[in-house]
Amino acid sequence: MPERPYRILIVDDEPNMLHMLSAVLRQDGFETECASNGGQALEMAAREDYDFVLSDVRMPGMDGIQLVERLRETGSETMVILMSAYGTVELALEGMRKGAYDYISKPFKTDEVVLTLRKAAERERLRREVVKLRRRLRRNEADPKIVAVSSAMKAVLDTIHRVAEFDSSVLITGESGTGKELAAREIHRVSPRSTGPLLAVNCGAIPRGLLETELFGHARGAFTGAESDRPGLFEDADGGTILLDEIGAMEASLQVKLLRALDSGEVRRVGESRNRKTSVRILAATNEDLEQALERGDFRQDLYYRLNVVRIHIPSLRERREDIMPLVEHFVTEFNTKMGRNVRRVTREAERALVGYDWKGNVRELQNVIERAMILADGDCLASGHLPLDMVAGGTYGPVILDDPDNLSIKKASKNLERTLIYRALESTHGNRSKAAELLEISYPSLLQKMRELGLR
Repeated sequence: MPERPYRILIVDDEPNMLHMLSAVLRQDGFETECASNGGQALEMAAREDYDFVLSDVRMPGMDGIQLVERLRETGSETMVILMSAYGTVELALEGMRKGAYDYISKPFKTDEVVLTLRKAAERERLRREVVKLRRRLRRNEADPKIVAVSSAMKAVLDTIHRVAEFDSSVLITGESGTGKELAAREIHRVSPRSTGPLLAVNCGAIPRGLLETELFGHARGAFTGAESDRPGLFEDADGGTILLDEIGAMEASLQVKLLRALDSGEVRRVGESRNRKTSVRILAATNEDLEQALERGDFRQDLYYRLNVVRIHIPSLRERREDIMPLVEHFVTEFNTKMGRNVRRVTREAERALVGYDWKGNVRELQNVIERAMILADGDCLASGHLPLDMVAGGTYGPVILDDPDNLSIKKASKNLERTLIYRALESTHGNRSKAAELLEISYPSLLQKMRELGLR
């Protein structure tokens, strides 16, 4: 038997049959619950997880075939085994075409039921083992975009992989640009929901009046311009994951509806009166201090605790400087491919400037700086002259000339200095070349010529 007993929901309109099957299966080590009709079984399956459903085919109201159909419509993967009396075998076969695993013909011996369930249990055990192995493989092959050299980031990655296999809500915190969305994508990638969609919405970027329809959808005619029915993210992400970025920006009235959706697993489109069942995992991210928002009354306490089941904090880049150069190498490789460049090394002076910088914009700022440097770089070397001037020690230009101790070429150093000054002048004048020429104290035609020579546009 597995670590926990398999749970079976027995569905039959005959009380004696329910009692007999429940007693036999419990004696064999299974956990059982009973339902007297298909409708009751469907409600129980919505509230609880069962490994198997053992259902009669012919029942008043919702029969066994309809029960199979409804379970599959809700996304349930529970194995269904049908029990068919004489003359209903064709119906049982129809049920298998609808998604049932097997059927047993009535009258049957109790040994037949136990044997069929044991075969199903073995198949389920193998399925679970395959899922575990696949998850372990994905975990060992972490997303290459996540660079984790420092002990702080290794701990974050370990937590990500631990929480991924559970459906609990996760609150991801950290400064802007630290990689909160990357963490969310990694959680989804190694989770059992990885085959489903991952949809992200920035709660602070969408006008407040539109965020509700973005999340829950709307019915035709719900408001001016709603010319057709439209599902929201909760329906589109069914079976997958939703990332609610900048969750602290969500208005109070919508927080109530989000909490209701999380608790019930149901959403209601704007302008409709019926609820729709969805199965999504919620990840929330914020760079705001939600505890302060709680104190101000801007964020609901019950929603905060519902989202903050597991908290993952992404440290700032200045708190994990060991990751800076590995990130630089990653971005250089990435931009080499995108730009068709061949940069292979970073000078020691440039490395000192990169590691010593404060990085208030975190990884996103580092990525932008490396992209800019790759545009300016000559040959296979990224030097301090290709970095913003405020990053170079003392703000002087000396390091540009003597950047690479192994290369004493005055010609090359002068070219790097020229490129840096021109780029800086254009940057400070927002691309106005006439004003840039005045700052550089050269003529406008000379500036154009030097820009052509240096490949600056």
